[in-house]
Amino acid sequence: MFEIGRVCMKIAGRDANKYCVILKKVDDNLVLVDGETRRKNVNIRHLEPTSIKMDIKEEADHSIVVEAFAKHDIKIALKKPKKATERPKKVKKVKEKKVKKSSRKAKPAPSPAEKKVEAPKAKPEAKKEVKETELEKTLEKEVPTEKKE
Repeated sequence: MFEIGRVCMKIAGRDANKYCVILKKVDDNLVLVDGETRRKNVNIRHLEPTSIKMDIKEEADHSIVVEAFAKHDIKIALKKPKKATERPKKVKKVKEKKVKKSSRKAKPAPSPAEKKVEAPKAKPEAKKEVKETELEKTLEKEVPTEKKE
């Protein structure tokens, strides 16, 4: 029943209710079909055979299948394959270093002559001594001392 050239209607899947013709018997359950459907191997359970039989060679080209359908007054739209478009090449993104913005203005680099003239910075020990003396003065004001009479 499922021999080469038999016109069938696909009853399952994406191409359901479309005509196809058997081009090759792959094994007991699979056949190669082409026509309104996509050219592919199909399970015979998904096909409903019709009474029409075409004279087609095994594994015939799609254009020959379309001509055979035209002889039997079955119109099949020619499907043109899509043209391959050139894919854009991936471009690696270059990470930019973030510039820290500060509220202070950048100082120009001092010249070698200016570096020598700079005064030495005060030592931290001197600052501690100043603070201690200020604390002693405030304590003396707050704590009254006893007067000797």
